[in-house]
Amino acid sequence: MTTPTAPVAAPSPPNAAALTQPQQPSYWLWVLCLLGVDYFSTLAYQPSTSFQVAGRLAPLATVVVVLVTLLCALPVYCYVAGKSPHGAGSIALLEQLVHGWRGKTLVLGLLGFAATDFVMIKTLSLADAAEHLIHNSYLEESKTFGQIASWAKETSNAYFGPRFTDYFTPQMVVTIMLGVVGFLFWFLLRHGFTRNVLTVAVPVVAVYLLLNAVVIGAGLLHLAEHPERLTQWFEQVQRGDWQLAEFGGSPHGWVVIGLLCLLFLPQLSLGLSGFEMSLIVMPQVKGAPDDDKLNPRGRIRNTRKLLIVAALIMSVYLLGSVLVTTTLIPPEAFHTKGPADNRALAYLAHGGRLADGPGAAPGLGGLFGPLFGSIYDAVTILLLSLAGTSVMTALAVLLPQFLLRFGMELKWAHKWGVLLGLFALVNLAVTIYFQASVHAQRGAYATGVMVLMSSAAAVTFLSMREERRAKGRKHGPLRYTVIALVFIATTVAVILTSPSGLLISFGFIATILASSVCARALRSDEMRTIGFDFVDAESRFLWESLCAADFPVLVPHRPGRHERDLKEETIRWDHQMDPDADIVFLEVEVDDPSNFYQRLLVAVLREDKRVVIKVTRCVSVAHAIAAVALEMSKSSKPPGVHFGWSEMDLLAASWSYLAFGEGNVPWKVRELIVEAQPDPERRPRVIIG
Repeated sequence: MTTPTAPVAAPSPPNAAALTQPQQPSYWLWVLCLLGVDYFSTLAYQPSTSFQVAGRLAPLATVVVVLVTLLCALPVYCYVAGKSPHGAGSIALLEQLVHGWRGKTLVLGLLGFAATDFVMIKTLSLADAAEHLIHNSYLEESKTFGQIASWAKETSNAYFGPRFTDYFTPQMVVTIMLGVVGFLFWFLLRHGFTRNVLTVAVPVVAVYLLLNAVVIGAGLLHLAEHPERLTQWFEQVQRGDWQLAEFGGSPHGWVVIGLLCLLFLPQLSLGLSGFEMSLIVMPQVKGAPDDDKLNPRGRIRNTRKLLIVAALIMSVYLLGSVLVTTTLIPPEAFHTKGPADNRALAYLAHGGRLADGPGAAPGLGGLFGPLFGSIYDAVTILLLSLAGTSVMTALAVLLPQFLLRFGMELKWAHKWGVLLGLFALVNLAVTIYFQASVHAQRGAYATGVMVLMSSAAAVTFLSMREERRAKGRKHGPLRYTVIALVFIATTVAVILTSPSGLLISFGFIATILASSVCARALRSDEMRTIGFDFVDAESRFLWESLCAADFPVLVPHRPGRHERDLKEETIRWDHQMDPDADIVFLEVEVDDPSNFYQRLLVAVLREDKRVVIKVTRCVSVAHAIAAVALEMSKSSKPPGVHFGWSEMDLLAASWSYLAFGEGNVPWKVRELIVEAQPDPERRPRVIIG
């Protein structure tokens, strides 16, 4: 006996199940490295981005980023982890809170932004990896990539004319080359996040963090030995020497400085990326042996540990790296195409010249130079390439979980070769559009990041408000109201600053919407019923008795439209039935027609000489009636399904069927029965009076 209280999601196809459910969950610290492939990779470009955006105010602006991470993002995602422990993230929580087509539309929109987030981090990571490769001390002197770009220009000019030659810069060529090499990681990721992926991610992330700790630690040690550098920086901040042309170098008070640091947050929001990814990898986290499958408290607890440790590590590294690079690297090195542009820590790792001032030197020390810098570059490039590929896998894990409820179980969607090709084309198009520029892609990437975080904050607020109302409290939590407003304001600022991310997201949303509508229409003749549940043992017994007996007349009856006595009298008269013929009434109530699959909840009761079957939790009346009729005909005489005549015209009926699960029910029931039962002798008959 089962008594579910909510619509049951459709079962995932085998390939999707293999992606979302790990064969063997892992210790949370190892999964932290898997998350770190995306989250920690930001260190490769965030320090230089911070200086380019905030100048010498970068360390103070980074304090704002860290505070938002620890006080806003971390509490939100710790809450979401407790409400969505199966890898679907805040989008699943939104789907639970907002039902029907409105909820599905919001989910589709967020999936578009999620696709933007995951695609942009791949293209941006590859572009930054190209920056590290091109400016490597050894390779830059050999001018290898300049020669490759020249050859590509000549080839393009010969075959396509001069129109496309400007695209073949060393940055573009190397980015595309790294993208091709990145496909090799697909062999590790084609089955999702498995042990093989962790075997690669754990040592790469560990070595990457170690190398960054060496560089940042050496920089902090240099500042400790020469504290006058920090004094000099502090004085420059006080007198307005911020290296920001729009402020002209005049002194400003600390209130203005604080407001500016808040205003810099939208442009520095890339330092917040990675939290949505943390929930997608949540099924990989090993929980307690006695975890409940629906509410695995051990997994939730360990995921929260993962989130807290990751946020703390990233906060320490961000603050240390931005402080070191801002105070030690010459400001001109941060300029576009400068040696520290998009690779500030790599600049120090290669022994780059320090800024003029106390303790000025050719580099941080004897350890740092071309050899150490090349090792640093190699590990950073590997991590950035993995970041791009891992988020592609995350997208392939996330999308099927939601699109399945829209009826988008198309065969190609679960064939990795096709998905890989589609993502590759999108990534190539985005790379070409932005000309493989890290600067140009930052705004689009930030849009995807901030929309997802704003959604998570808003959903957290709504969910907590519902919980409080259930306990008799009128107002929602003030703290999460403020958090949601902070994220929404930041998102609006990001979109206004760089609308390209919004345009890309709209492209994804339009594609997903069109695909879902087409898929739903193409699959309209599928039964869509995945099983039956019963409200109690008596209903199950009566159901099994009906299925074994020969009940020739099944009468669908709209609940509340007519009294059953009047309906029975009308049916017997219109259909010229024998007065002694047994009639089984079938009453179907539509729950959420926006879902594609249905698992029907059945209640069977006796009413004098009449039997009534009440079916709820249904998404389509026609599919429910056809499923019941076919089930009843499996081991007995197929029943006749008797309908009254529908007065609805064909166009209105088709729209009502697609949108509300109703419409011209008799016609659709017959189509479904014919499609599902090839033997005419075993088909229930559809009779319209």
